[in-house]
Amino acid sequence: MLGRTAVSRGLLQSKALGYVATPIRCRLFSNSKIIRTTSTKEDPTPLTKHIRDTILATGPISIAKYMQLALTSPVGGYYTRGQVFGRSGDFVTSPEISQMFGEIMAVWYVLHWEMLGRPQKTAFVELGPGRGTLMADMLRASKRFPDFIKSIRSVHFVEKSPELRKLQHEKLGCAPESTKNVQDKNDQGTPAIATAGIGAGNIDVHWYDLLEEIKLESDCVPLVMAHEFFDALPIYKFEKGAGDLWSEILVDVAESSTKAADASSKVGTAANTSEQNKQNSDFKYVRSRNVTANAALLLRDQKFSSMFDKGDHIEVSPESAHIMTQLAEWISANKGMGLVVDYGQDWTQGDTFRGIKNHKFDNPLSSPGSMDLTADVDFSYLRYAAKDKASCFGPVEQGFFLHSMGIQARLQQLLNTTRDSSVQKNLVDCYRRLTDPNSMGRIYKVLAVLPKDSSAVPIPFTPPTTEELNKPKIERIVK
Repeated sequence: MLGRTAVSRGLLQSKALGYVATPIRCRLFSNSKIIRTTSTKEDPTPLTKHIRDTILATGPISIAKYMQLALTSPVGGYYTRGQVFGRSGDFVTSPEISQMFGEIMAVWYVLHWEMLGRPQKTAFVELGPGRGTLMADMLRASKRFPDFIKSIRSVHFVEKSPELRKLQHEKLGCAPESTKNVQDKNDQGTPAIATAGIGAGNIDVHWYDLLEEIKLESDCVPLVMAHEFFDALPIYKFEKGAGDLWSEILVDVAESSTKAADASSKVGTAANTSEQNKQNSDFKYVRSRNVTANAALLLRDQKFSSMFDKGDHIEVSPESAHIMTQLAEWISANKGMGLVVDYGQDWTQGDTFRGIKNHKFDNPLSSPGSMDLTADVDFSYLRYAAKDKASCFGPVEQGFFLHSMGIQARLQQLLNTTRDSSVQKNLVDCYRRLTDPNSMGRIYKVLAVLPKDSSAVPIPFTPPTTEELNKPKIERIVK
C-alpha cells in the first residue's frame, strides 16, 4: 500500500496520468455568461451537487476553490470524515509507518533545545497533525530526556476538522474530565482544550483553526512541526500563452454539451472532452481565454515571464506562502524552531495536482469528498516567503535527514528487543520505506526554520547559499 508521498515517487512522470490536464483537453472560457444543459448524472452526493450549483451560478472556479470545497466543506469535505489515514484509509504517512519517524524528530528538537540554551518553557506546535500519531510518538520519546520533557508546558494543534480533533484527543490519551469542547451548538463534542495522558503528565493540549489564534507566554519557546501540511493547501494552476500572458486552468461542470452566448467570439470550443467523459468525471478542466485576476496578482513577478515558454504549466499556492510568512515571523519573534516535512521539489512544477484513494492515484475531479487532493510542495516558494523573516535551511531529502539523525542505530536497538523474525522483517521494511530513495527517502524533503538573528546551523543542514536565499529555482516544464 502506498503512502500519500510514497505514491508520489513517480510524480516526475505525472504526465502519464490521464486525468492530469497536459495538454488541457477542454473548451475555453471567458467571463461571458454560460448557458449549460442539465447534467444526466444521477444521484450526486450533497458535496458534488453543492460544487455543481456553485459553478452553474458563478461560472468555472479555480482549482484552489475546488480543493477547498472538496477537502474541508462541512457538506461532506474529505477531512470531515476522520478515518482517512493509515492502512484502512486512503494513504499512509511516515508516522503511521513506524514509531522511529516520530522518535527521530523528537531527538532533533531535543538537540536544538540544547543549542538554544535549554529554555525552561517550551510548547510543541503542530500544523495538520493528522491522527496525532506523530505528536504521540514525539512525546513518548521526549520522556527519555527528563529536563526536556519537563520544559514542555503545552501542545498546540492547528486543526479544523472536528473528526480529526477527536482522533487526536484519543491518541494523546486525553481524559474526558479534563476536556473542554468547542462552544458551538452545531459542533458539539469537538475538543478545544484537554490534558494529555502521554508525556510527563499535566501537558495541556489546545486546538485552533488558524495559526494566528495561538497565544503563548512571552518566555515560552515554540517547537513547530508541519508534517504533510502544505501539500494539502489549495493551489492555482496556470498555462503560459502568447505574449507572456497566462491563462488560468479552472474547474467546470462536465456536461454532455455546453452552449454559450456568442460562443464563436467569446468562448471557443472544447478541443476534446471524450477522455474526461470516459473517466466519468463529475467535473472537467477548462482554460480561461483572458488573464484572470488570480493570474494578474500571483504571476506579476518577472521571473514567470522570463523562465517559462508558451504552453508551460505552473502551480502556485499563495496560502502556503502566507502561512509560511506567518510561521517565519512567529518563530523569529518567539525565538523558536520549526521543521517542515513534506513531499515535493525545490522548484516550481506544473502538473502534480492529483487525487489519492485507497492508496492509489485517482481522478481528482471525480466524486469530490471521496479522496484526498494534493499537490507537490514548492520548497523554493516557501523559502522565498520566509525571506527576511527567518533563517531557512534545506530542504534535504528525508532519507539523508533520518540517517544523519541516527535512524539506523534506533533500528538496531529495536531489532535487539525481539527474536521474532516477522517483527524484525517488518521493522526493516518500515525503515527502508522511510529512507529508500525509490520510496519515501527522496521525494520527501525536510526544511528547518530558525529565528532570523540566529547564528546557529541546525543539524544536519548546511548554511544556505546566496542563490537559495535570493532566487527561487524554477523547473522548465518538459511537455
